Amino acid sequence: MLSAPVNGSCSILHCFLLIQPSSGVSCRLLGFSKVSTFSLSTHRRRWGKRGTLKFKKPLSAELTDSEEEWLKKLPEKKKPLYAHSLPCIEAWLKKLGFNQSSGDRAVWLIERLDWHAQLSLDVTDLYVRYLKSGPGNLEKDVERRFSYALSREDIENAILGGP
Repeated sequence: MLSAPVNGSCSILHCFLLIQPSSGVSCRLLGFSKVSTFSLSTHRRRWGKRGTLKFKKPLSAELTDSEEEWLKKLPEKKKPLYAHSLPCIEAWLKKLGFNQSSGDRAVWLIERLDWHAQLSLDVTDLYVRYLKSGPGNLEKDVERRFSYALSREDIENAILGGP
């Protein structure tokens, strides 16, 4: 289902960034209840000139009791990521060392000794951008896209393998 933005605003679902500012169209998924709306000017302030999200302080990576319960409910690691519930994916990302951005709930950050990355849960794919501003000698940001049809194990190995 497609709907046009109201009064120049865009929508974000609880976990999925669902705006296409170049086309002026917002997408909505059925079944998600937490939707927030913000103006296009707010969207532009959150993103730098190169398309890198500007972050507020990330939330803690410490697992809560609820997240521990979701980890117990994770499907086997060979199952595709689309077979996982959103709370399971969020708990899994925290377990891997990612911190959820407080500025955008669809964005997760990780800082390793040899690289830093941001992970974005999009509607159709999972994106990982290894940041040149982090440690290491990247000449530019390196972005990779992973289909939700890949297994959790394959995605985990690819992400944690670094740039």
